[in-house]
Amino acid sequence: MDVDIKGKMTFRGGAHPPQNKKLTKDKPILPGPAVKQVAVMLSQHIGAPCKSMVQKNDIVAAGQRIGESDAYVSAAVHSPVNGKVKEIALRSHPVHGRSMAIVIDVDAETNAPEKPDLISSENVDLDRYSSEQICDVVSQAGLVGMGGAGFPTRVKIEPNPRLPKKVLIINGCECEPYITCDYRLMIERADQVITGIELAKKASGCERVFIGIEDNKPKAIEAMADMLKKTPARQNIKIVPLKTKYPQGGERQLIKAVLGKDIPTGAIPPMVGVVVLNVATASAITEAVISNKPLTHRVVTVTGQSIANPGNFYVPIGTSVGDMIEFCGGVTQKSAKVVMGGPMMGIAIADLETPITKTSGAITLLTKEQIGRAKYKSHKTACIHCGRCLDVCPEHLNPTVLAHAVRKNLFDVAQQYYISACMECGCCSYVCPANIELTGHIKTGKIYLARENKRMPK
Repeated sequence: MDVDIKGKMTFRGGAHPPQNKKLTKDKPILPGPAVKQVAVMLSQHIGAPCKSMVQKNDIVAAGQRIGESDAYVSAAVHSPVNGKVKEIALRSHPVHGRSMAIVIDVDAETNAPEKPDLISSENVDLDRYSSEQICDVVSQAGLVGMGGAGFPTRVKIEPNPRLPKKVLIINGCECEPYITCDYRLMIERADQVITGIELAKKASGCERVFIGIEDNKPKAIEAMADMLKKTPARQNIKIVPLKTKYPQGGERQLIKAVLGKDIPTGAIPPMVGVVVLNVATASAITEAVISNKPLTHRVVTVTGQSIANPGNFYVPIGTSVGDMIEFCGGVTQKSAKVVMGGPMMGIAIADLETPITKTSGAITLLTKEQIGRAKYKSHKTACIHCGRCLDVCPEHLNPTVLAHAVRKNLFDVAQQYYISACMECGCCSYVCPANIELTGHIKTGKIYLARENKRMPK
C-alpha cells in the first residue's frame, strides 16, 4: 500500500499551537511504576456511574469486575491489581471535582509493573467472532473511547437497524500538543491496532474504513501502511494523511476532513452512518476479544519541560498523578500547572492524588514560561473585536458573544448562540490578544446550564 504522506484534507478554522512532541515521541512504551495503591473511579465514562460490587476489606483480583451499572450508556470498571479494598470514598476526579472511587491497597508480592504481550494477527481467525460476540465482550471489558470523551464503545459499535453504520473512521490524529501515547501505539503495536479495527468493522457492519493520521507523523503512517500490506484482506482499510492542524482529531472535524460531511448541530455521527474510534480504543478491543483482557491499564504520556524523565508508560488505571511524576524522576524546575491531558483541552488539577482514568492519555507539566509570562502575570484587557476567535473556531461559533453572555448571566442568549455546540477546544483562548479566557467562560456556562437542567449534580 503506497500512501502519500503529505496530507491535503482538513477542516475550516483551527489553530497551530507548538507541537512540543519531541520530548516523548521517540520514547518507547515502558511499564509504569510498581504502585502501592490505586483509586478506581466509579465514573470514568459518559453515562451513568457504576455502583460498587465490592465492600471494604474485600480481596480482589486483577481483572475482576468491581463496579457496574444497569444503564445502557455506562461501562463496567475492573480492578487492575491484586489487593484489598481499603475503602470506597470520594476522590479527586479530573472532570467531576470529587467522585466515588474504590481504593485498593496493592498486594506487592503478586503484582509487578506490567507491559502487555504484543498480540499478532497471524493466529487470529476473525471469522470465529460474530458481531454480537464482539459487542458483548467489549461491554463486559468496560471499554470506552480512550481519546478523551469516554463514550461506551459497545454503544458506538453495536448495529442499529434504524441507523445503519456505513463508515468507520479511526482517529490517529493526536493533534493535542505534547501527547504521544497514540503515536507510539501505532508504531509499536500497529498489528494490534489494525486487528481491533477489523473487529470493530465486523461488529458495526461498516462497509468502509478510514484511518486518519496527521501528516506530522510519517513514521506512524508508514508503520500502519506496512502492516496493512501484509494481509490482503486488509486492503479495504484506507489510510488518510491529514493536514497537521489543531483540533484535527475532533470527531466532527475528522469527519469533515475525511468525508467532506458536516454533522448537524445537536446530532451525533451514527445519525449519518459514521462511527469514530480512537486508535487506543481499537488496541483495547483486540486485548478484550482476543486475550479476554478488560480495560485495566492504558498508555499514558508524562511530559513537560520540567519533568526529569518524560516518556510513555503502560500503567494501571487508578494510579495517582503524583506516583507518575515521582516515577519520572520528579520535577527539575518549578511548574505552574499540572494538567490532566494536553495544554489545549486538558484540565489543570490541584490534587496530585487524582487518579489516572480510562480517558487519561497524558499528564503535562507546564512552567510559567510555557504558559506565557504576560498571560500568567497580567489581567485580561477589554475585547478589541479583532475577530480572531471567529476565524479559528472549528464549530463556526462566536466565542466572544458566548463568553460575554455567560459573564453577564444571560444564559438564554448563550443558548441562542449555540453554546452547547462548543467543543471546548481552546482555540479561541489561544489566539485572543486580550488574554480573555473565552473557553473557560463558555465551559462555566455549559456547567451552569447542565445543572439547571438536572444533567449534572449541583
